[in-house]
Amino acid sequence: MNSLVKEIEGLVDVNKQTYEELSDFLWNNPETGLVEYKSANKIKSLLKEKGFSIEDSVGEIETAFIATYGSGKPIIGLSCEYDALPGLSQKSDTFEKCAVEEGAPGHACGHNLLGSGVVGAALVIKDYMNKHNLKGTIKVLGTPSEERDSSKVFLGRDGYFDDLDLALTWHPESTNRIWDGGSLANTIAVFNFKGKSAHAAAAPHLGRSALDAVELMNVGVNYLREHIIPEARVHYAYLDVGGNAPNVVQPTASIYYFIRSPKIEDSTEIYERIIDVAKGAALMTQTQVEVNLKVALADFVPNRALSKILYNSIVEYGVPKFDERDAEVATKYFETFDPDTKNAGIKAVEQFYGRNDSRSMLQTHLASKMRPYNGEFGEVEVITSDVGDLSHYTPTAQMFMATAAIGTPLHSWQMAAQANSSLGKKGLEATVGALSLTAIKILENPSLIDEIQKEFKTEVGEYNTTLPREIKIRNPKLED
Repeated sequence: MNSLVKEIEGLVDVNKQTYEELSDFLWNNPETGLVEYKSANKIKSLLKEKGFSIEDSVGEIETAFIATYGSGKPIIGLSCEYDALPGLSQKSDTFEKCAVEEGAPGHACGHNLLGSGVVGAALVIKDYMNKHNLKGTIKVLGTPSEERDSSKVFLGRDGYFDDLDLALTWHPESTNRIWDGGSLANTIAVFNFKGKSAHAAAAPHLGRSALDAVELMNVGVNYLREHIIPEARVHYAYLDVGGNAPNVVQPTASIYYFIRSPKIEDSTEIYERIIDVAKGAALMTQTQVEVNLKVALADFVPNRALSKILYNSIVEYGVPKFDERDAEVATKYFETFDPDTKNAGIKAVEQFYGRNDSRSMLQTHLASKMRPYNGEFGEVEVITSDVGDLSHYTPTAQMFMATAAIGTPLHSWQMAAQANSSLGKKGLEATVGALSLTAIKILENPSLIDEIQKEFKTEVGEYNTTLPREIKIRNPKLED
């Protein structure tokens, strides 16, 4: 172990009680997107107490903030999330589904760990900067509602990431790895059709069916699927079918579309073609259509140069140090999975680590090794995250750290339970160390940024979001 890692271990230990108590607070006070008032206030008050300056309600989003420490270059952003999921309340001291409060939210994606891990890293970096009189700036980016509203899309569009030299973040999971592949871009819109009601038997000729228009639109989109890139995914759900009376021509109807593709450019192009389909459906039915673009999320572009520094830091600092008791806990959670979930978890571990290295991990049901990273782009993962937009505004690297039993699905009661367990805490500690070590290496050697920025300019370049400025994030006081 080198002297830098040893020193950071000491600082991680000094701040351990603070970031673990923050994780406990967030877990015990789960709040859904854009109403994370207790969570955001707790994080802001903690960072302010530790000497960070707070810019509150950034982007006119009440639970968004930027906490800053230090001055000058380089400017390193740490992306912080703290929203919970609706309806996934779960006790942590049981191996069965059991809500703390029925119907209440819960941290089934582990964002209590995500947020506290970022804050813990910021505190360690701050302490190291003070001790060694290092120049530079650390910014904790308080970005609410990743799960629903994708606040990074709006904050990036409005310029809040423009001064960053790079950004780091992480996510709780059941493996230890660098996010080396991209994610799917996603353009989200609602199509509202308006027609004219009439008696469906006595005077159908006087009516203009908005529901007919929606159904024709869906038929058109289904034919369109043959003529878009095969990697694209188009999903829809009815929001309004014009009522439940068959003898009334439906005067209104609405349909909700997700348009995913490996690149935002493709998602945007498909979205524009779907608008034409909707207009055609309205023309055929003599109805009107209004298109309500909600958000357009960019694909994630991992910065390989930065990811290599992060990877080496994880290897040097170490992955979570699980013990026999942790293995017993993980095995009990693994046994709660259905056969398909178990098999998916086993296959993922074998794919990431190879059969030989995965054999011992599958006995304990815990990821005890770091997945090798060769500095190349991996496969695109079929998920969407607003970290994609962050990666289009500044070089970004993200890691996944094991905080749960192998195979634990995100957005499950098992994930919520383990987010407040010894497994979660050990993954949290390793994360604080790895993120801190990465940032400190760059603060001590700012020339590393040259390669990082060179790659960013080549792979991403100048990004202009397709989301118009007049479109605002959801107002939670007006829309649930």
